[in-house]
Amino acid sequence: QVQLVESGGGLVQPGGSLRLSCVASGSIHSVNAMGWYRQAPGKERELVARITSGGSTNYADSVKGRFTISRDNAKNTVYLQMNFLKPEDTAVYYCNLYGRSWSPLRDYWGQGTQVTVSS
Repeated sequence: QVQLVESGGGLVQPGGSLRLSCVASGSIHSVNAMGWYRQAPGKERELVARITSGGSTNYADSVKGRFTISRDNAKNTVYLQMNFLKPEDTAVYYCNLYGRSWSPLRDYWGQGTQVTVSS
């Protein structure tokens, strides 16, 4: 099994910054990509940022230039640096790992961490 544990969420004022971390552990045989998704109340879960094992990244248009995803492959850890936060960034942020354990390639999810941007 694969476990993903997120940390770093919280309450921040508009214009502020937060850094999310996600550590993957367990029987991880290979990792194709890790990333962050978010889900706001009443909305569908959406991709925020994703990074492949080779280092390629992609971002949602709404966060380009403000958020930066990075990864420590040796530690199976992914980070999301969020700057210039806006109230519309408020959501539960979920860590995602797309890879292989004792099963074919599949998605694994963390439990989520709340990010609230409010004055």
